[in-house]
Amino acid sequence: MRTLLLLACVLFMPYLAADTLHEVKMLNMNATGPMPFEPDFLAINPGDSIRFIPEHRGHNVGTIKNFIPEGAATFMSKIDEDFTTQFTLEGWYGLRCPPHYTMGMVMLVKVGNPSIDQLVLPDDLPAAALERFNTIIDQHVAVTR
Repeated sequence: MRTLLLLACVLFMPYLAADTLHEVKMLNMNATGPMPFEPDFLAINPGDSIRFIPEHRGHNVGTIKNFIPEGAATFMSKIDEDFTTQFTLEGWYGLRCPPHYTMGMVMLVKVGNPSIDQLVLPDDLPAAALERFNTIIDQHVAVTR
């Protein structure tokens, strides 16, 4: 009987595991500079959620046009809103704080195990956002290539 119970636990445990909730702070300043997401990069599993917490006033979060997987839903929180969203499709997600986007307030989310070839930065990124994404990629993604 114990063997049967143990076998059932081993077989069905992956289906019983809860999806993970990650937290990201939206700040005015941290060690990386002004207007950061903290952290600015997350590697998560499909089905995981991210809670975006505005630690300082004037921030929100939304997807970047042409920088989410095909078929993924876009989203935009309200200013100063504590916002949680679930990521179900595998791929690379570029996120921004719209009021501070031109200042480079962006983050990168890797959901699942997408190919590095699928990480394509849009051509129309503001200069500071492009610079920040390149830094994030150099620090977090390039080492895993």
